[in-house]
Amino acid sequence: MIVITSNKASEERIAEIVSHIEKHGVQAHISKGEDKTVIGIIGKADPKLAEQLRQMSGVEQVVKISKSYKLASRDFHPADSVIRIKDVEIGGQEIVIMGGPCAVESNDQIDEIARLVKASGAQVLRGGAFKPRTGPYSFQGIGIEGLEMMAEAGKKHGLLTITEVMTPEYVDVCAQYADILQVGTRNMQNFDLLRKLGTIQTPVLLKRGFSATYDEFLNAAEYILAGGNPNVMLCERGIRTFETYTRNTLDLAAIPALQTLSHLPVISDPSHGTGRRELVEPMSKASVAAGANGLIVEMHTDPDNSMTGDGVQSLFPDQFAKLMLDLEKLAPLVGRTFNTNKNYVFA
Repeated sequence: MIVITSNKASEERIAEIVSHIEKHGVQAHISKGEDKTVIGIIGKADPKLAEQLRQMSGVEQVVKISKSYKLASRDFHPADSVIRIKDVEIGGQEIVIMGGPCAVESNDQIDEIARLVKASGAQVLRGGAFKPRTGPYSFQGIGIEGLEMMAEAGKKHGLLTITEVMTPEYVDVCAQYADILQVGTRNMQNFDLLRKLGTIQTPVLLKRGFSATYDEFLNAAEYILAGGNPNVMLCERGIRTFETYTRNTLDLAAIPALQTLSHLPVISDPSHGTGRRELVEPMSKASVAAGANGLIVEMHTDPDNSMTGDGVQSLFPDQFAKLMLDLEKLAPLVGRTFNTNKNYVFA
């Protein structure tokens, strides 16, 4: 249920409405727009509460939300959410690019890639320090040492950083080093992890489970939002289908669909979504045309010798730079802007 107040309702009156709601043993979440304030009610409310609220001064409308996810719903938050991290806005007009290797391998590796990512116009350096792998004998990442290397490279080259967190126990330490925490597809329904991420304010990039419906995806986001962390981004990274030519099937329809259902920014991952280097560029452009707020793209200076074995989906530096150049041209055609603070490096 949501309560929509009139544009004449004072801050004091809104506070009184919230107080009345919370007396009924449910939570009240406030979302302020330019003209109206929406109060979301989370929990099982007394059936009489809706009628009581309708009769209160300052209340314009009381609407029942049938969706199981409330805070992630656009019904609760009609305007697009914009997540601000330092001087970068995710969810606004500018297309945000996150680029870098699947995993941090060495100090020299991540420093050189950070330099190239920055030169090409991306705003965020990606790199995993803890890697969930299908096989137990595969490279699992270099841990906290990798976090330190990436944080240093990001600071040196003026980039935000994003890294994957796998367990609740590592949330706080990862948040010390990274600006954005990523929840991978295998952990989308790791509810203990999601609850822990709700207790901090560090932005979270939540990847869609490879077999998850939109409803399941948004309910996973709801766990983080309900915990008190409003800084959630959704990431379409491909789903499992019968096709074997590609690693996954990138669901482009998910981008506008999720933006219709939710106010949260939507990021596309064409690298994992296709698993094939030659498909990353066209699917990146298609994602932007579909309305994605940003991209997370794998790039490696020596992808054929990547320690994770994901080199087949990683762009070479010249391919990454060319993609950025093409996206700069595409952005205005779809009513978006692109970072112009760059010095393209094609080698």
